[in-house]
Amino acid sequence: MVPSPNIWHWPDVYEVENRAQDVHGAIWAALAEECPFSSTDVVDIGCGDGFHLPIFAQSARTVVGVEPHPPLVVRARNRVAALPNVRVVSGPAQRLPLDDGVADLVHARTAYFFGPGCEPGLQEADRVLRSGGAIAIVDLDGSAAPYGPWLCADEPRYDPAAVEKFFADNGFSLRRVVAEWRFESREALESVLRIEFSAGVAERAIASVEGLSFPVGYRLHVRRKPTGLIV
Repeated sequence: MVPSPNIWHWPDVYEVENRAQDVHGAIWAALAEECPFSSTDVVDIGCGDGFHLPIFAQSARTVVGVEPHPPLVVRARNRVAALPNVRVVSGPAQRLPLDDGVADLVHARTAYFFGPGCEPGLQEADRVLRSGGAIAIVDLDGSAAPYGPWLCADEPRYDPAAVEKFFADNGFSLRRVVAEWRFESREALESVLRIEFSAGVAERAIASVEGLSFPVGYRLHVRRKPTGLIV
């Protein structure tokens, strides 16, 4: 289990980040078009403190959040305590504590699935999916400015082209999405960039952003589990 460098250590600041991300719902719109989840059973892998669970719960039949970090499990359960169709379980993506064939959609957003090395998680996602179900992975587009170059400056081993090839080779479609991050104050914007990047990269990012918002590119990778027998 690899610790998340942001939400594990600064969950309150990450809450600010979640509220600022995708203010126009571009990612949600793309996800609903590619993988309609109304009246379905959804599993959200690496759900963190459950920020996205209530959004799924508005239309899904059931929602299960899976999170490996115990303090975040507690926060997620508190967030969804009043939602009867949502539950949160503790476990890693590589060993989901779920039965076979229980989900129509397995969703992961900027959690664990970063390309080569995530094969065990992909196998588990397929295991818990029903035939015809989909796994949808939302990750940051390292080739899209301005956020992508900041990410690559901080993680020089991260190769956006290699990640895209990995998912293509494993049968995923690709849809690029541009979302707007908008903050209520410069203080909030700067605090988020400082938990996302090393000090030097964060300061360069802060200096390059005017105002309270900037665009962030994402990739939506989708793969469906086949129905019936394949000969």
